Amino acid sequence: MSAFAWRIARAALRRPATTHHYGEHPRQVADLHRPAGAGPFPVVVVLHGGYWQQPYTKLIMGPLCADLVRRGYAAFNVEYRRLGREGGGWPQTFDDVAGAIDHLADGDMRDARLDLARVTLLGHSAGGQLALWAAGRRELPAGAPGAGPRVVAGRVLALAAVCDLERAGRPAWLLLGGGPADVPERWAQADPMRRIPLGVPVGLVHARSDETVSVRRSRDYLAAARGAGADVTLAVPPGDHRDPIDPSSAAWRTAAQWLSAPARELGA
Repeated sequence: MSAFAWRIARAALRRPATTHHYGEHPRQVADLHRPAGAGPFPVVVVLHGGYWQQPYTKLIMGPLCADLVRRGYAAFNVEYRRLGREGGGWPQTFDDVAGAIDHLADGDMRDARLDLARVTLLGHSAGGQLALWAAGRRELPAGAPGAGPRVVAGRVLALAAVCDLERAGRPAWLLLGGGPADVPERWAQADPMRRIPLGVPVGLVHARSDETVSVRRSRDYLAAARGAGADVTLAVPPGDHRDPIDPSSAAWRTAAQWLSAPARELGA
């Protein structure tokens, strides 16, 4: 067992502070990890990756959530329907992410210890695409999946993100139910490259030796976003695809620095 896998296993043994169902499907569930004390604590909504498919689940983000709590954040670790037998894709996966975020404002979760005026969306890999999408929900057309958010995030941190759906290949086609020429309105709403500029600060952390999602994707997003006047920073630390969600890595330490001071220039 790798050191990171061992940290995931140890995190899984810790009972989350609370588990919340934001819908009736078994995958419509999220774990709230919260620091001790009165707060109020800034909230980080955590979205795992896995190319919108099985077998990866929110379990992989457990060590990161534990580290967020140690740093004084409440971490809301979200599960969502994915492609295949779970019934994910368009619009279900997007409905789930939006529903989970908005659930933070529902009565059974309303808690003075959660500061919903300080919400960050954090996503890794395909979860980075979902986080970037969710950060722009206020600009979605009426009736679109996720439109009219009740909880509005102030910033987004995308780790090794799939920020160009066209280059993601077949999984992105499956996610949206067709290619750009088949369902152009879905691509216009879901593809981060088509949603530039976002109206919130964006932090990108992408390890230099990532062979799963090339760092060129984040560099291209940075160039396009800055060209459009967006507030975007990029860090390219050493490591591979999983390093940004490993609390022991330099990549995650860089991401955590952005969380504490998002205006800081990370450097490309």
